[in-house]
Amino acid sequence: MGVTRRQLLWAGAGIGAAGTLAACGGGSDGSKGGGASGASQQPRSGGTLKVGALGKASSVTRDPHGTQSNESDYLILSLVHDTLTVPGDKTNTAPRLAASWTSSEDLKTWRFVIADGAKFHDGTPVTAEDVVWSLKRLRATPAGASRLPGIKPEGITADDARTVVLVSDYANAELPLLTRLTTFVLKKDTKDDQLADAPGTGPFTLDWFRDGNARLVRNDDWYGGKVLLDAIEVLIFESPQAMSNALLAGQIDVASNVGAVAARTAENREDIQILRRPNDMAMPIVMRTADGPFADERVREALRLAVDRDAMVKQVLSGYGTVANDILGTGDPKFAKDIPQRGRDLAKAKELLAEAGFDTAKTYDLLTSEDISGLAESATLFATQVREAGVKIKVVKQDSKVFWDDTWLKAPLYTSYWGTNDSVIFFASKTMVSEAGQNEAGWQEPTFDAAYREAIGHAEESGRSEALHRLQEIEFAKSGYLLWGMADGIDLAGTAVRDLPKLPGYGRVQLEKTWLAR
Repeated sequence: MGVTRRQLLWAGAGIGAAGTLAACGGGSDGSKGGGASGASQQPRSGGTLKVGALGKASSVTRDPHGTQSNESDYLILSLVHDTLTVPGDKTNTAPRLAASWTSSEDLKTWRFVIADGAKFHDGTPVTAEDVVWSLKRLRATPAGASRLPGIKPEGITADDARTVVLVSDYANAELPLLTRLTTFVLKKDTKDDQLADAPGTGPFTLDWFRDGNARLVRNDDWYGGKVLLDAIEVLIFESPQAMSNALLAGQIDVASNVGAVAARTAENREDIQILRRPNDMAMPIVMRTADGPFADERVREALRLAVDRDAMVKQVLSGYGTVANDILGTGDPKFAKDIPQRGRDLAKAKELLAEAGFDTAKTYDLLTSEDISGLAESATLFATQVREAGVKIKVVKQDSKVFWDDTWLKAPLYTSYWGTNDSVIFFASKTMVSEAGQNEAGWQEPTFDAAYREAIGHAEESGRSEALHRLQEIEFAKSGYLLWGMADGIDLAGTAVRDLPKLPGYGRVQLEKTWLAR
């Protein structure tokens, strides 16, 4: 996911998720653990939590507004730099650096009020001018249009010292939700060469950073409340296996997003908690619609019909997942469950390929990376399955940096991933409307754009249901996504860890209330 794209991705998440992650210590929601439940213990201060996260040293970035292809980078940045809003336990969008927000009657103008006591780690109060500067810097990134959809730079202003005004080109009832993942705030006029040491506003301050690893110490003056841990050490691992081994050896306390294979390995370990977030991560195949061999809708439909989804879930995810139906946003309460599940039909797939004049004599590259567990494996199994329909696929594994720099958003056929199961609207705004800066398939569909604008133009849920359903029908029929399944999010943790975030997806980076019972 580079949600970032990966920020996007990576992160923040959880609107309408189908399931939530229980506090460490076991539970009926998919968590399993060997230690005593933290419910009978009072939270205590102190200790250093060691968290493993996936990443590669060659892809490290220190820019909060850049594309984080490493989960480790996003974790560090999100603990140091707050966003305006965050995913919430009881609401889809909860306050963070912005304590409150209001909209005009036409849903185009939004005012965000900065939280009382918010200050940077150097003691400087956060002002609206800092936020305006940061959002304009974010808007100027290559993916800025997706990160602040409908907001032009001139539409970002300060009303007074504590109020930021965002003016959208169109009515957008979901604007606060869209500020959860990437709106990290820096001090005004921070230079690019100062990013590594730039003070943030978050619950932890940076102590040191080396080769993708970092030590963060508690911010005792955080406006958001008391932080329990003395420190968090984030350790970068290039593979889920290496991270899992480090946890099993007692070298780290948490293995974040470690995947199904590691969960199987740890199933009989009484000293390890398995924390399972059902229906949590999407790993779609992306087929470019703008041009190239997959621009014909019939070819894309043929590939979707050639996939054995049950086999993909069983083999790639070891059963830690569910079959999907080519529509992103499966955790949304408004997800259209009445759209018939697309199944495997090789005869129909072959018929469509013939009608489209698809060249089955050629071999087509499917580009992938090994950024997360199961991603490359999904590409390999996909290639094997579609060969039965007459399509020859060569899987090409790329280094993470090469993939996100040269392949993502450009290649005719590639794998993607989103480490946050967010709403249908979230994914539409980020990856599918025509103006999306992260339009992964290069999809331009006027009927989809119209359904999206209608859906977000309603302040009340009841008013958007019909448009949301129509939007999903169009995505199902025409988009460039082949979403064969949804992976469960899997974290492993030692028995001393308590109160890891309950939220799915990248809501798991909110570690300010986590503590250690030792």
